[in-house]
Amino acid sequence: MPFSAAFGFGCLLGTGKAATDRAVVRTIPQRQLYMSEPNPAWFGNRPNPPPGEPGWTNRNWLKSRFHFNFAEYDGGPDNFGVLRVMNDDLVQPKRGFGMHPHRDMEILTFIIQGHLTHRDSMGTEETLGRGGVQFMTAGTGIQHSEHNLQSTALRFVQCWVVPRRRGLRPRYGSMTGGSEAEALRRNQWAHIACDAEGGHKAPVRIYQDCNVFLSEVSPHTTLPKLDLEAGRQGYLLCVEGSVQLDGKQLQQHDAAELKGPMGLQPRASDTGALLLLFEMEQTSDSRSY
Repeated sequence: MPFSAAFGFGCLLGTGKAATDRAVVRTIPQRQLYMSEPNPAWFGNRPNPPPGEPGWTNRNWLKSRFHFNFAEYDGGPDNFGVLRVMNDDLVQPKRGFGMHPHRDMEILTFIIQGHLTHRDSMGTEETLGRGGVQFMTAGTGIQHSEHNLQSTALRFVQCWVVPRRRGLRPRYGSMTGGSEAEALRRNQWAHIACDAEGGHKAPVRIYQDCNVFLSEVSPHTTLPKLDLEAGRQGYLLCVEGSVQLDGKQLQQHDAAELKGPMGLQPRASDTGALLLLFEMEQTSDSRSY
């Protein structure tokens, strides 16, 4: 079972051609990420208010950390395996992204703080809070908007996964982040997304051999071991707090590239941690240092 956790979860997944015979952990400190603070008008927003606007935590309406090349940034890697985009977005009150198109991509959005309101060309409208996940198969084409309609800041992590084939039928789905979802991710690896054409079930199903796990770890707690086997790789984001992993410290916004085989068993610091992990077939690409 190429990816399994000590508490009994397992997935049958394929073995990649770029398999290594030893564990590899490459940390990516947030200083290596690109910071984007675009003009408000580019996405249909009003100008930024004067400093001191109630509810605002950043001078610009958006602060986005790009893990891969995106929009105006082309100085980093294009992807890590099938993971094409990971953008960590902080959106200020009453601002957002106007209607815009996507196609031929699996899009997953994890709400970390505040509330995100989604509207799309299929007639969907939904608002989700912390722990909620929105997902879209863009397929042959879809348009959507994303806004923070609240009076406090919104933070979400949006990720794009390249699908195994083009021209899929567009669809939208979501999972809420209420008490039941929180219990599932508390001090364990919650399986959030899996292959829609595989033999396993998760709340989010995407058209690619890719699994996503989320864990909210209490202070000074070690997670159950998750085995990343030979032929598999992972991209881990420390969303909040900090953890120790393989003798290395990951702080909020830091990430790590993981190449199996290895047993993942992060330990949270005294602040606790929120972790997001993408697991997939191993490839030879890696961030340059």
